[in-house]
Amino acid sequence: MDRTLVWTAQVAIPSGHRVEVTEQADPLTQEPVLLALLDLDTGIRYRRAEEPRGELARWLGRVLECTVIVGDRGARTILTVDPIGPGAVGAKVALRGADAAADAAKAEADRWGGIDRPPAEEPERFW
Repeated sequence: MDRTLVWTAQVAIPSGHRVEVTEQADPLTQEPVLLALLDLDTGIRYRRAEEPRGELARWLGRVLECTVIVGDRGARTILTVDPIGPGAVGAKVALRGADAAADAAKAEADRWGGIDRPPAEEPERFW
């Protein structure tokens, strides 16, 4: 499952390069926040100025697409990365997706299962 990473800086990483991504879960939303990128093919490290605190998750990926947007308010980079191997944050995202799929399946089963209809009465038996 490809991941889209948004970085508020001008970071040009060519397609096909391997990267190491360091993320941390946002305490409010539990969404992953990008803290650092290491281009493993060039050795260039990009990271935020502030020091990270708390639990970090690192995972490897291959850049599929890189778009750099330069505007009046600064630069922004959008990277599409194909994860290589398991990662802690990737597992959390997969579990959230699995939970959402399970909830959708339960809702569909409830809709088709007739829980909103009263059960049919059994006919009287004559012996």
